[in-house]
Amino acid sequence: MPTAFDPIVLGKYELANRIVMAPMSRSRAYGPEACPGPSAALYYRQRASAGLVITEGIQPSAIARGYPATPGLSSPAQVAAWRTVTDAVHSVGSTIFAQLMHAGRIGHPTLLPAGAQPVGPSPVTAAAQVFTPDGPQRCVRPRALDDAEIDATIADFVAVARNAVVAGFDGVELHGANGFLIHQFLSDNANLRTDSWGGSTGNRIRFAVTTATAVAGAIGAERVGVQISPGNPYNDMVDSRETYSALVDTLDQLGLAYLNVSAGPDYELTQRLRARWSSVFVLNPWTGPRPTGLEDLHLVADGSADMVSFGKLFLANPDLPRRLACGGPFNTPDPSSFYGGYDQGYVDYPALAD
Repeated sequence: MPTAFDPIVLGKYELANRIVMAPMSRSRAYGPEACPGPSAALYYRQRASAGLVITEGIQPSAIARGYPATPGLSSPAQVAAWRTVTDAVHSVGSTIFAQLMHAGRIGHPTLLPAGAQPVGPSPVTAAAQVFTPDGPQRCVRPRALDDAEIDATIADFVAVARNAVVAGFDGVELHGANGFLIHQFLSDNANLRTDSWGGSTGNRIRFAVTTATAVAGAIGAERVGVQISPGNPYNDMVDSRETYSALVDTLDQLGLAYLNVSAGPDYELTQRLRARWSSVFVLNPWTGPRPTGLEDLHLVADGSADMVSFGKLFLANPDLPRRLACGGPFNTPDPSSFYGGYDQGYVDYPALAD
């Protein structure tokens, strides 16, 4: 069996190893232009020894924002700013995908254009909090998207995926996890629709499948991945096993580059989805309260996954693949600098001395 340090083919790319830098919001895209900050290129290049780098969540429209200072990819300025990031990652021979994230009902009016409110499949308030410029706030009741708005939202994903290619990204990942919009359509408690976008299993998966199909048609299926978090209740989600089995079976027919599973406590479900997926299976395992680390490299060797995704440990260890190969040591992540701020806790974590 291969190890996490062996190369792998993902879509049209040959990756140097099977270690993934997980998508992690850092909330450093300040100002009305919502461009990645001046140190973003250095941040991602420092971590480009990963076989695959996946960016923080990038909103496909202004109404999609769920947290302060998160970046977009809709304007020429945003495309140009992200181009500096992709050039930096490519300069050291790595591959980078842009994660496209619509927060849906996980948001707050203070984060959106004047007069706007968060949207979702149904007007159901999430029992969750979000960070805002005024501190943590409870989620508000979202406005349900109508058919025309659903079509427009899918078109936003397509447009931003095309922009990602212009900006030099090797592909995009659709964020269908962690309680955000695509996940909300899959959910039993966030999606109470009785039209063709909800109710039955086939209707419940329709938004995710239609979006993935449209994006794949625009930029090529080999450039598209999807992230899901089956069985994970984060952000007030309730899911069914049957929904995810149907979703994975249908997405698998599209020939996508990969499926990225942020696992919940239902290990049997994760393994069931692994068995149903025919291309690259990326796994961010359920390891809480500890971060994914050295103990989880066996997941590639034993066939549980083709690639393993590391979050907090990659945040604090820019040369994580080397540290994993050496068995450590590892820098300790500083939670106080996860979101917002500038270079401290962002680009100043040290690499191993030669």
